[in-house]
Amino acid sequence: MSTIEMESMISKLQEWEELAKEAQAEAEAIRDTIKAEMLARETEELTAGRFIVRWTNVLSNRFDTTAFKKEHGEMYKLYTKQSTSRRFSIA
Repeated sequence: MSTIEMESMISKLQEWEELAKEAQAEAEAIRDTIKAEMLARETEELTAGRFIVRWTNVLSNRFDTTAFKKEHGEMYKLYTKQSTSRRFSIA
């Protein structure tokens, strides 16, 4: 692939990424409107025609690695392993 072709591909990629970002923002705005309506109706479940929308509280337990690391630094090191990944970026 030539430099010109690569530059063209990168431009197309940036255009599609911007379009995806705009679509995501629009979807989030719609989601927020639905949530606001559910708050106004004081409900966690809403039936709208063929759709059932649920917006519920979910409890979860998460391991506090920062506190564990402070209190048990050596043990933390014993159970920590290094991993490798690849990052794609365009500047």
